[in-house]
Amino acid sequence: MSTTRRRLWPWLMFVAFVVVPLVEIYVVIQVGQTIGPWWTIGLLILDSLVGAWLVKREGRRAWQALRTALSTHRPPAKELADGALILIGGTLLLTPGFATDVVGFLLVLPFTRPIFRRLLTAYLGSRLTVAAARAQRGPGPTAGDAVVRGEVVED
Repeated sequence: MSTTRRRLWPWLMFVAFVVVPLVEIYVVIQVGQTIGPWWTIGLLILDSLVGAWLVKREGRRAWQALRTALSTHRPPAKELADGALILIGGTLLLTPGFATDVVGFLLVLPFTRPIFRRLLTAYLGSRLTVAAARAQRGPGPTAGDAVVRGEVVED
């Protein structure tokens, strides 16, 4: 794991486990104060039901598209990206709260998913380019490796 990623990982965990739940609690309280607690609970339940239906529908479509791509011997890059986005969006829709549900819906809806697919493709493309360059470089020291100077003494 690179040094930058090692430094970024604790911050991502902090955001995921501290900031996001605090934002969710704040939003639920604000909605509850605006429309009342029972309407808020009902909205959260309705949100979950609609999200589950949408994930099921889009998941089936993505699965069918993947099967079609494989049967026609076409690389399934778009279909795999859609499947990953639907999986991530479905996970966000399962978590209680409105903020994660908004992001989850954006990842699952068929007319917003292409935006996130392009972002995912760009991110993975840059990561794969770096990995391929490292693989081509092969074993041996590079500019970032430590070099120990010394003498070889033969007996």
